[in-house]
Amino acid sequence: MNSSRSRILLGTTFVVAGSLHFRFPGVYVRIMPPYVPFPRELVYLSGAAEIIGGLGMFSRRTRRVAGIWLILLLLAVWPANLQMLLDARAAGKPRWWTSLLFLRLPLQVLLILWVRRSSKA
Repeated sequence: MNSSRSRILLGTTFVVAGSLHFRFPGVYVRIMPPYVPFPRELVYLSGAAEIIGGLGMFSRRTRRVAGIWLILLLLAVWPANLQMLLDARAAGKPRWWTSLLFLRLPLQVLLILWVRRSSKA
């Protein structure tokens, strides 16, 4: 895939994912670690941050800053992904489901690498 298409796909992915935070906030609130204050507000904030970062990938002028922004965001939301796995294991969810959630954790690293590559081009 050429770099232009890759950036469009990446930006669109973040815009859509961020929009889901506003459409279905309860899903995201439930995976927030219990020590995080103001979970609903942070869900909306992270959704807005995803949308802003995704839109930033569409412009050459903002691409580099958007890439840094998205990488920092991906690092910040990683604990929620871990919490989702821990909650699923504690609830005795099926092994296939917990395996998928476990695989999602290193997938975050691949997403960071994709953002890094796309924001440099």
